[in-house]
Amino acid sequence: MNKEIQKLWGEELSWIQNEDLRNKTSKTWELALEKSVLTADDLNTIPFTLLCGPDLKVSFMEHKRAVVHIAKDSGEKINAMFNGELTCNMDVLIAGAILADVGKLLEYELDKNGKSFQGNYGKYLRHPFSGVSLAEQAGVPAEVCHIIAAHADEGNMIKRTTEAYVVHHCDFMTFLPFKNGLKL
Repeated sequence: MNKEIQKLWGEELSWIQNEDLRNKTSKTWELALEKSVLTADDLNTIPFTLLCGPDLKVSFMEHKRAVVHIAKDSGEKINAMFNGELTCNMDVLIAGAILADVGKLLEYELDKNGKSFQGNYGKYLRHPFSGVSLAEQAGVPAEVCHIIAAHADEGNMIKRTTEAYVVHHCDFMTFLPFKNGLKL
């Protein structure tokens, strides 16, 4: 794992027990950073979404870490509370949560003032599609690619796994309040 990825995801990647999956998850982020105009440092300053206006203060990485931590906690509760009737593969869940928005690195560009905007690539391919492409290049297994593909609204057209539902809901519960306004 390179130093940039270690700095971005060290703690969270360590939660993936399967070393091969951990390495492939890390490699996906390496590929994304290689292809992106964004740097690892940019991810700590740019807003996590372009859909909430220019005043959004929550960074891409703050949102991503929140989704991963909430997904991990949710998966652990599912495994503890349903007597094996409903289970969550924690490695798949965590890898999918870490990778869900990796494709945004190809969607975003920066203007001359360092403000992020949707670039030409992002006008044609949303991040679930580019994220799956990056993950497949790194050898990420289908059950994790499924989470990337299904985490956003595009996933409403397919049957989601338990892990994909968890990531989808963790992502949207930490996005929609910002999009729809925090106050009623």
